[in-house]
Amino acid sequence: MALNDDILTEEGLAPTAQGRVLLIACGALAHEILALKRLNGWDHLDLQCLPANLHLWPDRIPAAVEAAVNAHRAEYDRLFVVYADCGTGGLLQAKCAELGVDMVEGPHCYSFFEGNAAFAEKAETEFTAFYLTDFLVRQFDAFVWKPMGLDRHPELRDMYFANYTKLVYQAQLDDPSLDAKAQDCARRLGLAYERRLTGYGDLATALSAVASQ
Repeated sequence: MALNDDILTEEGLAPTAQGRVLLIACGALAHEILALKRLNGWDHLDLQCLPANLHLWPDRIPAAVEAAVNAHRAEYDRLFVVYADCGTGGLLQAKCAELGVDMVEGPHCYSFFEGNAAFAEKAETEFTAFYLTDFLVRQFDAFVWKPMGLDRHPELRDMYFANYTKLVYQAQLDDPSLDAKAQDCARRLGLAYERRLTGYGDLATALSAVASQ
């Protein structure tokens, strides 16, 4: 199933308003959201993904969410924004409040995958950790290595990561091939490696609440 600006439904049919909910989500969460839909039979939840690379320009996220909400509000009973703050400095939360739509709680996906409460408990002692999710392990070159210019100037690695001590891979899936790739990411960054099988964390809790309303 291609990920683009179109509405994603399991049947490929145009949505109807009655009883349906549109999830307006970061493209980096598409696999996880679709997996949760399948596991729980949430056929009344539709998904529209915004480009994952908006994270390279967080200031653009609120406007992109607003455009999606305005484009589809009339087609659905409810809309739910599947973004955390994601570096917008509170601007996304303010925009969602202005638009009258709810969003996932938390500062970023690393927090809600770990569980916001658990992540907050670690914050004071784990500020030298660099986090990857399943998506970022799969897309490490496109979303980390190349945007930081390390493909062209690998000597910058030690400057960028001088204050980091370890790479923490928050695994949504128990997949040995992703584990091996994450270990290679840590090696390339010169960091110690830690893997945590977080599963879907608070994302599952948030979507369950949306689906049951």
